[in-house]
Amino acid sequence: MVAITLAYLGDLHCEAVHGPSRTVLATDAPADNGGKAESFSPTDLVATALGTCVLTVMGLKAKAMGVDIAGMTATVEKEMAAAPRRIGKLATKIHGPGGLSDEACKQLEQAARTCPVHQSLSAEMERPIEFVWG
Repeated sequence: MVAITLAYLGDLHCEAVHGPSRTVLATDAPADNGGKAESFSPTDLVATALGTCVLTVMGLKAKAMGVDIAGMTATVEKEMAAAPRRIGKLATKIHGPGGLSDEACKQLEQAARTCPVHQSLSAEMERPIEFVWG
């Protein structure tokens, strides 16, 4: 179990403290919902969690395969839906290194789709993953 301690600071700002590391993270409401967009919004953190989870799971698989994917990047584009206001789509695009075999790419792509965050998101939410190699 990991505990995250949260505090509402006022003016739509919150602070989260990661229990094990004591790392502090700030949030603000998005501009289109009354905030100043001075930091990640809570829904931005969901997109961030998805992207970092995908890269981490791919890193674990790559390590087990003896493959170096350092420098791999991901972009997650978040689209909000209305009524009720929620995340409607998280589109992830992974840019991987060149020079990997087709089999290695296939295994890494499969690993990405098993990331716990991706598996935890609602089936109602669109969550495509696109891979660009090389």
